Amino acid sequence: MGNLPAERDRLVGRRAELARLGRWLGRSRLVTVTGVGGVGKTRLARRAAGEVQPRFPDGAWWVELSPLSEGRLLPYAIAEALPLVDQSTRPMLEVITEYLAGRETLLVWDTCEHLVEECRDAAATLLAVAPGLRILTTSRRPLGLPAEEVLTLDPLPVPGDGDESADAVVLLADRAAEAVPGFTVSDANRPGLAALCRRLEGLPLALELAAARLREMPLIELNQRLDDRYALLGDTEGATHPADPPWHQALRTAIGWSHQLCSPAERLAWARLSVFAGTFDAEAAARVLADERLSAKEVPRLLAALVEGSIVEWVPTGDGERYRMLDTIREFGAHWLHELGEERRVRRRHRDHFLDLSRAADAGWIGPDQLVWRDRAVAEHTNLRAALDFCLAERDADGALDLGGALWFLWSACGFAKEGRHYLDRALALSSSPGPVRAKALWSCGRAAIILGEAETGLRLAEAFREAVAGDLDETHVFAAAFLKGGSLTMLGRQRQAAEVLDAVPRARPGTGQYDAEWFAVRIARAFVHVHDGQFAEAMAVAEDMAAECARCGDTWALAYGDYVRAMAALGLGRPEEAAAHARTALDGKRRLRDSLGIALIVDVLAGAAVASGLAETAARFLGIAEQVWHSLGSPRMGSPELVAAREACEDRARSLLGDDAYRAAFHSGHDSDLDTGIAYALTSGGPAGGHRRPLRPGGG
Repeated sequence: MGNLPAERDRLVGRRAELARLGRWLGRSRLVTVTGVGGVGKTRLARRAAGEVQPRFPDGAWWVELSPLSEGRLLPYAIAEALPLVDQSTRPMLEVITEYLAGRETLLVWDTCEHLVEECRDAAATLLAVAPGLRILTTSRRPLGLPAEEVLTLDPLPVPGDGDESADAVVLLADRAAEAVPGFTVSDANRPGLAALCRRLEGLPLALELAAARLREMPLIELNQRLDDRYALLGDTEGATHPADPPWHQALRTAIGWSHQLCSPAERLAWARLSVFAGTFDAEAAARVLADERLSAKEVPRLLAALVEGSIVEWVPTGDGERYRMLDTIREFGAHWLHELGEERRVRRRHRDHFLDLSRAADAGWIGPDQLVWRDRAVAEHTNLRAALDFCLAERDADGALDLGGALWFLWSACGFAKEGRHYLDRALALSSSPGPVRAKALWSCGRAAIILGEAETGLRLAEAFREAVAGDLDETHVFAAAFLKGGSLTMLGRQRQAAEVLDAVPRARPGTGQYDAEWFAVRIARAFVHVHDGQFAEAMAVAEDMAAECARCGDTWALAYGDYVRAMAALGLGRPEEAAAHARTALDGKRRLRDSLGIALIVDVLAGAAVASGLAETAARFLGIAEQVWHSLGSPRMGSPELVAAREACEDRARSLLGDDAYRAAFHSGHDSDLDTGIAYALTSGGPAGGHRRPLRPGGG
């Protein structure tokens, strides 16, 4: 179990360090690998985590921290890496603590140096309550906790007199063979390789940058140019503290020298690309790079040149080609961007690109490309955060509100409701100026509040939204207002009032508008009310009508909720096999979207269908799977009294059929399983043919 990134190339040397980390992770709760940027901390931690991963039944999980601009986002990054979502009314660190408390897990926090205080506090909290947890961090500075063991990683050994087989030479030769087809170590070039390793102090990043330059010049010239670069730099550019080790200068020299060998256009592209967090694609690069100084048609050539020079990494994915920079390389580019006086201008272009992307995803969400937009938004999550952070730092209220409102689908449908509240609350606090942008942010925030079980907040935001859209000519806003109010009321158990609100809007789907998705949300909520009122045939009719509209427009998200409602209605009508079939169809749709709220709701219904079919053991296991998800969602079952009562009735029935011990065993088999394994089980074990049947008692339901 886990999400450790794939290793791109072989690790050279480091056998002693790997062995030490393996021992320390067996005896220590917190281990930190420190060292200068470019020394190989991340690569060593990745290999060490992979080697000890079998020791941790609940997985080894990689948390990349370099894209985070502020410490308050740390808990969200941890939650995102774990098989855990970030929808919760509680502080996210509390949710993570509860999740990890009974598990044997390894967390790897990569690149902590800009968040040392936050990482220290989070580690202290988590380790105090999760005895099976180990944390491995990489950082240029230790966290400073008493329990921390620190491995200071030095550069690779360089060749001394007569020793030309040192690890630094092996690494340089290995990367040179990748850069230059046919490159081999020979008697003729061995002294030059050794000399280059000594000049670069054995620093892995410096060696890899040098190897990339062998495409452009022979080894002898490369050594000569490096001699010139040392003489030129002296101790000027970014001079370090006198007590720092000599490879700080080697790194500055290697990166600065690589920068010098770039063309002016490549240097400018390097600086501008530093605004990206995480990975980016060619389209985003063109938007950020292109202006009167760099034309859009130059961008593919510039990206290719920077990849060849090991400045930018090419990252192929299932959804296309993406790119990224190592942190040290990005920091160098960011420094030059600041020196050029372009930082704010380029960051605005970055913000504008991701705002346009978010608007396009918003407009295309209801339709056949929904899953594509979901995947793209999740792939750009770190850049969307960076754009929002920039807006907030600049006190750009319109930008933050616009972006936060357009991303409603990411917050509400893809499992990031708590993060949405975090950003929208801050954006709304920046300005109270009325207008359609603020109105959409209020709506987006209200949606997230309902999902998080904050129905009273949903009612408050519903009223604020209604006032904000007064006089708006967009005919879809009435559906948005109705859902915020009606959805909040039904979660509070006030079904008669909810029905009045939801019935007050037209039943026919209107033309397109800003809130087109809310027609579907209103119909889902109305079907919920029918179910809670025992009007199962009416609920089925509403769900089937909505499903037909989903089929016409190619929607997945609302269609899955329609199937969920049909499952509840079929269960209420005494047709558990039909209910299980509808629920499995709904679960498959929510699984593809990773909609955790939908998954939790649907598995609860599967449990009800199973116990109604006499499959008490299967029902108990389903309840355990659902509870695992609900624990990450804040208020159980969104605080709905009807959903809570249905769950309690299901548990009572399963427990009475199985007995306490058998019920607990089955429940924990679901609760303690990997979520993907649990979902796979639920997709195949929800009917009479799956699970262990216990006969219903006489007079039982």
